[in-house]
Amino acid sequence: MEKRILEYLSKVEKENDIEILFAVESGSRAWGFASPDSDYDIRFVYKHKKDWYLNLWETKDTIEFMTEDDLDGSGWDIRKAMRLLAKSNASFTGWLFSPVIYRANDEFLNELKKLASENFNPIAGFHHFHAMNKGFEETLGTDKMTLKSFFYTIRTALCANWIVKKNTIPPVYFKKMYELVEENYHHKIDKLIRLKSERIEKSTDPVSEELINLVKNIIEENNLLKNSLVNAKANQKAFNAFFLKYV
Repeated sequence: MEKRILEYLSKVEKENDIEILFAVESGSRAWGFASPDSDYDIRFVYKHKKDWYLNLWETKDTIEFMTEDDLDGSGWDIRKAMRLLAKSNASFTGWLFSPVIYRANDEFLNELKKLASENFNPIAGFHHFHAMNKGFEETLGTDKMTLKSFFYTIRTALCANWIVKKNTIPPVYFKKMYELVEENYHHKIDKLIRLKSERIEKSTDPVSEELINLVKNIIEENNLLKNSLVNAKANQKAFNAFFLKYV
């Protein structure tokens, strides 16, 4: 599938007269708990030729595609991406730190990761995951809960918990956040990940009350600690310098 993805990205470049600066996997395949029928969520940042940025009028700054073989693609122009990163957009930091990289200008990607880490706003990051978590939390322990919804709930809860405790961008790969929970839970979550890897996305296999309560306790802790977060502003000069360097 990787060969197919790389071929399609080259096709996107040619059709749109752009240069893709990096392309990664997002979603469950990057998080480490994909199902057999999970889409390939391809995310990328690209740039146009320099004259494109001198246009007096705002022009389209996104590219999207969906193929018959489950390639779900979404890309942002570098200017759009930088503006969102300056606000610590959690979706974009998820792209940046994805463990699954299809192609990249390594210098660009590494410098951008450094810029993102140095300018991370914990309040913006926390509230993104905490707000998402509220929607997923409603299904916990109900007949509406699927393996997918359980993992979305525990992941967003742990991402928010990571931010409120460490004030840094949370890892994309889910298991890297195991340090936030007691060790006796690790193999139990691993067992569910293995089960999810064998089931369709909407599988309703049962989740133990113990793990459901674990997630509820993490969410409760997040609610108790959220007011301790400190706001941080991005260094606009650093962002602008980075943008000019690569455009």
